[in-house]
Amino acid sequence: MENLDNKVILTVAPTGAWPSKKDTPYVPLQPKEIADEIYACWKAGASVAHIHVRDDEDKSSMDFNKFVETVKYIRETDCDIVINLTTSGQLGLEDEDRMKHIIELRPELASYDCGSMNWLHTSVFENSPRFLEKLGTVMQENNIKPEIEIFDAGMVYNALYYLKKGILKAPLHFQFVLGAAGGIAATVENLVYLKSLIPADSTWGALGIGKGHLPIMYATLALGGHVRVGMEDNILYAKGVLAKSNVEFVERTKRIVAEMNKEIATPGEAREILRLKK
Repeated sequence: MENLDNKVILTVAPTGAWPSKKDTPYVPLQPKEIADEIYACWKAGASVAHIHVRDDEDKSSMDFNKFVETVKYIRETDCDIVINLTTSGQLGLEDEDRMKHIIELRPELASYDCGSMNWLHTSVFENSPRFLEKLGTVMQENNIKPEIEIFDAGMVYNALYYLKKGILKAPLHFQFVLGAAGGIAATVENLVYLKSLIPADSTWGALGIGKGHLPIMYATLALGGHVRVGMEDNILYAKGVLAKSNVEFVERTKRIVAEMNKEIATPGEAREILRLKK
């Protein structure tokens, strides 16, 4: 493997589960517009696409056919971006409905939200031990690498438990999500603490939601981590200014990374760093 120490994996999360066209007319919500936005972000330099889908009314969804359609559009092009599918796009589903799409579509990455939490002070984001054991096993059977999403410190310890039990396999890849209501706040101190908990051979990235977006990005780059941008986490380019596309976030991140004497990883380099089985 070539020396990739200076390479930064740039994930774009263009849709998420919450922004609506009322919040911003620029968020892509249906399969063709999501795929087109991902393609544009890939052309701009993004390494990984983290994909959510919506139903026909643009509400958060785990609709199997919407995933199939979105991924089909991407795979029909020359785009070689790493596909990362969410397993947590809708609350209150049966376990199988959160896994069917990854079994059928075989993405290289998929989200593994490593614990339950009170979500936005309004509902429960449930990731039971039963589900996490099933999901980890399904991912191993299908050669899908878990992106272990961490919303609070206890979730790191859950991941270490599943590593010891064999449900997860080293080297682990963590995504620290800071600033979600009900989870850990988006502060640099919290990011440093979370990083201190993970195994030394792990890869990791981080994101700050909303106003925490840029401070967490700068701190992550300084600490040697990878970054995520996109309207899933933040719809504003600057205070009071809507981003007109996810490409704007990708382009800004490229400039920041270059100023720090680093380079954005190509999708191929991202696969090497994460040791993916394409």
